[in-house]
Parts: sequence; C-alpha cells; structure tokens
Amino acid sequence: MMRISTKGRYALRIMIDLAHQNDGEPVSLRSVAERQNITLKYMEGIMTHLLRAQLVVSIRGKSGGYYLARPAEDYTIYEILKAAEGDLATVHCLSTPANMCPMCEECSTLPLWTGLQQVIQKYLESYTLADLKGEKNALHFCDNKPFPAGQ
Repeated sequence: MMRISTKGRYALRIMIDLAHQNDGEPVSLRSVAERQNITLKYMEGIMTHLLRAQLVVSIRGKSGGYYLARPAEDYTIYEILKAAEGDLATVHCLSTPANMCPMCEECSTLPLWTGLQQVIQKYLESYTLADLKGEKNALHFCDNKPFPAGQ
C-alpha cells in the first residue's frame, strides 16, 4: 500500500503554515514548529527537502526565516509531497523512469498500477496549497463519520 509518511504530511502542514503567514516577512522555524507541534530538529530535515526543490526561500540571520518561493496557488500538493517523500510510486517497478523489471513486457498487472499511479498524481495535482489553506477549519470524513481537521 502506498502511504504518505509523516515527513510528507508535515511538509504539507509547514507549507500551509507558511502560506498563512505570507506577509512578505520571513517566518522563523521555531514559530512554525510551535504552531504545528513538530519538533524543530525534524522540521529542519523537512526544510532541507523543500529548499532543494526550491519550494521555499531561506533568509539567514537574526531576522531570518523561511517564506514561500511562489504564491500559494502556484503549488500543487503533488509537488510538495514529491519534494518531501521523493518517490510516490504505487509499486516499486514504477519508481524509475524506465521500468527495470524483467517481467515488464509480460506483466498483466502493470496497466493497473500505472493507471492507479496516474489517478493519484492527477488527484494530488488538482489541489493547490491555496486550496488547503482555505480548508483550515473544514470537517473531513472517513467512512461517512466526521472527525476534526488535522487528524
């Protein structure tokens, strides 16, 4: 089963937090960590991935911090998760551009996994950071039972 790890989920929370604080001033990691209840050490590792993907900008120094590199509506959830997680393949054989599986040519399940991966990617690309920023207090449903946002 494909699962988004804590790193991916926290990366989304960090990016949403930065989108909410987007007033042109850098936001300190400490303040994001406090608001999001994430350890500073863990956040630093996530920020490395977000910086490498050029999703955020870092300003050093006493008044330094982080801010979004682009407007919130220009980020897809897919690109944020891909930056944090790296590989978002549904099955291992799809994790590289060229399928290296020796069974690739005669695999009857490959079209299923390829289609599933395309559906997931399309779905995650259909949401922007701005979309999630606007859903901060929304109820979310699991098995038709509401539970508080953020769980």
